[in-house]
Amino acid sequence: MTEPSFEPRVFREAMGCYATGVTIITSVGWRKDLIGITANSFSSVSLDPPLVLFSLSRSAYSWRSFLSTHNFAVNILSRTQRALAERFAKAGEDKWRGVDYGVWDTGCPILPGALASFECEYRYTHDGGDHVIFVGEVLRMECNTGREPLVFYQGGYADLNRAAD
Repeated sequence: MTEPSFEPRVFREAMGCYATGVTIITSVGWRKDLIGITANSFSSVSLDPPLVLFSLSRSAYSWRSFLSTHNFAVNILSRTQRALAERFAKAGEDKWRGVDYGVWDTGCPILPGALASFECEYRYTHDGGDHVIFVGEVLRMECNTGREPLVFYQGGYADLNRAAD
């Protein structure tokens, strides 16, 4: 295998040039504890069947908890939900204290005010180097258009209008 000609830090900076939306991925652990992480590594995979994916670092506090579940939900955040994104990006805190959420069929937390929410059943996991790639089939979804998305760009949150200039 050929070694890359660049440092990981430089690769991370280059990847930061790709603006993404921001999600909170949620689930319920095997002990019925609520799990939630902020992630921008979310993508659609297939329309038929409807598949989505997210990836999670093996060094993340909750990656083993996500592996032990059967379902997950993806909440695509609106610009007004930045504080939630920041809260769920931190490890080891009680992220759920005082957070309003609902549940659908699988019991995974659905966050009100999200641009879109997807309730999924795991189909596959894949080795992704220092990450695990989780692929799920969408069982139910809700879309709330008309709000601005929360955007992440070059290591921070960005105003969509400023990023488009």
